[in-house]
Amino acid sequence: MKPNRKVFFSRLVIIGLVLLNIDCDQVSKRVVRENVSHQEYIPLIKDHFILTNVENTGAMLGFGANFPPILKLILFQILPLLVLMILLYRILAKTHTNKWMILAFAFVIGGGIGNLIDRIALGSVTDFFQIRLGFFRTGIFNMADVGVTTGVLLILLLGLVGKKITI
Repeated sequence: MKPNRKVFFSRLVIIGLVLLNIDCDQVSKRVVRENVSHQEYIPLIKDHFILTNVENTGAMLGFGANFPPILKLILFQILPLLVLMILLYRILAKTHTNKWMILAFAFVIGGGIGNLIDRIALGSVTDFFQIRLGFFRTGIFNMADVGVTTGVLLILLLGLVGKKITI
């Protein structure tokens, strides 16, 4: 494949992965908002995997929900938008990046944009899954959170096994 075509195809794959993450997140949130009552408790796998519907006006685990509106705007909308756009630009500008690293950053960017869409459009983020396994219990999360967490864990793993991070 010619270098220009290879770069174009690579960028197309990156954009596709980001959009796939955003779409998965937004579709799942819409389904939950339309079919699950606010704070309804639906055990999917006994009491270990729960479906609910919670609107989070803060960040992870409700952090910052009581911040003043201007601070929430800056910390939860403007700064994340700038960081995500810089990351997207950087990953699209690179012509030689590890495929796993591209996947990882696409998950982080797509998940981040998914939650950002909610914050901007709705003023809160729809969260709906919770896992409870013995003493292990997660907060309530959504598919964007899964994408971001998966991406971050993959970046850390690649860093640990010596793959150079060049974003």
